[in-house]
Amino acid sequence: MAAQVRAVRATHCVFRTHVHLVFVTKYRHSVFADRHLTCCEEIRRAVCEDFESELVEFNGEANHAHLLVNLPPQVAVSRLVNSLKGVSSHRLRQEFPDLVRHYWWVQRLWSGSYFAGSVGGAPLSIVKQYVEQQNRPFRPGLK
Repeated sequence: MAAQVRAVRATHCVFRTHVHLVFVTKYRHSVFADRHLTCCEEIRRAVCEDFESELVEFNGEANHAHLLVNLPPQVAVSRLVNSLKGVSSHRLRQEFPDLVRHYWWVQRLWSGSYFAGSVGGAPLSIVKQYVEQQNRPFRPGLK
């Protein structure tokens, strides 16, 4: 499924803020099968909706998951991440008791760390060049 590249309008702004998130399992244990990731996607889609965000794309492997999320400017990435990790860990534990063997002694499915990167739009070098080329007004007497 191709990610939609559309701006969202709010009362006082127009935004398109896509963030690529990567979560790894605790100690990078190979934990997930397809059924776990399918359930994880449903859980994370619901969490994103609670934050008025959109889970644009989701996929993963046995020891990590990738998400592409479009979130509004008022949502802090760290708050969304904490909820995505916490809710999914709790719900997966309920749905799949067999996962307990992977994290029973640390009580955590996910590593405490994560990757978050902004994506989309023009490359950074192009944006930097655009900003540099703005026509700054000259004001005599001001430094």
